[in-house]
Amino acid sequence: MFRTLLLPLVLAAATLAPALAQAQAVPQAQPQAGSSEVEQGLGTLWEALWHQSGTPTRVVRWESDIRVRLSGVDIAQHRDTIWQALRAVTDEAGVRLVDVSADPAAEPNLKVEVVADTALEDNQPCVTWLDFRTETRIDSGTVQMRAKDVWRCSHHEAMHAMGLRGHPAGKTVLSYFPLRVDQLMPLDRVMLRAWYAPRMKGGMTPFEALPVLADELVASLPPSERPAAQRQRDRFYADTIEQMQAYAAGKGDVPAIIKRSGKATDDGIRRGRSEMSYFLAVAYFEGATVPADQKQALAWFERAASAGNRRAQSWLAGPR
Repeated sequence: MFRTLLLPLVLAAATLAPALAQAQAVPQAQPQAGSSEVEQGLGTLWEALWHQSGTPTRVVRWESDIRVRLSGVDIAQHRDTIWQALRAVTDEAGVRLVDVSADPAAEPNLKVEVVADTALEDNQPCVTWLDFRTETRIDSGTVQMRAKDVWRCSHHEAMHAMGLRGHPAGKTVLSYFPLRVDQLMPLDRVMLRAWYAPRMKGGMTPFEALPVLADELVASLPPSERPAAQRQRDRFYADTIEQMQAYAAGKGDVPAIIKRSGKATDDGIRRGRSEMSYFLAVAYFEGATVPADQKQALAWFERAASAGNRRAQSWLAGPR
């Protein structure tokens, strides 16, 4: 029997500062000293693979047309803003978008509802739930946003509705401190193209997905800049593996994305360490992001299994 998962993805309180009245003036999280634009972009792509609860996630995405129904408070006034955001993300991803709002008999798989300004909390003006029976394919979704916040929520929640569950720092509408809220930024387009590329598959672990994202970022650069970007990409892989091994082993600090979210719990961090152990095992087993190493894979499968990870336990119990 399949279990339906409903994962809320909310615009955090950090985005509610008065400065958001002027979206371009919102302060951006400071990049690491000396880091390049490519390094910052790679960091953003990696953080997009983390849920705000402190858990690294698998790739989930639509494998069908999106049939959307728009409804709610003053929907005629807000329709164009919402539709523009949905059209922007689906066009970039290559997913067909169908508006079934005017057909009561049609069955939508994505519902977008504008609610009263008092319906959601001030620190949660918009929210997205993704419904999937397995962590591979989105079956349906629901988006709610307060009427007065449609202008700043539409692109943010449209990205979430496409399966991108993280709130990374950097130049993206998914950020807690977005530089823009009224249109997609270049990194958002990179994420969407990679997320729905033939190489990307539903259910991929972060280390399987990262090379697809990183390669799309490199490909977006002028040809003369790509060799240097590829070297930066490879260094980023090595640094990330090292940091995640320390984190999974309980020796490293929690990733910055978790600290910034303000929503991580001790249980979430423990689960995150267990999940990361499993994802490292898969990475070493398959040679994803890191050279294949069966001895390392086994060690990480065993660590994950001892922490209660059922997938690792199943792998160890199966034929090899």
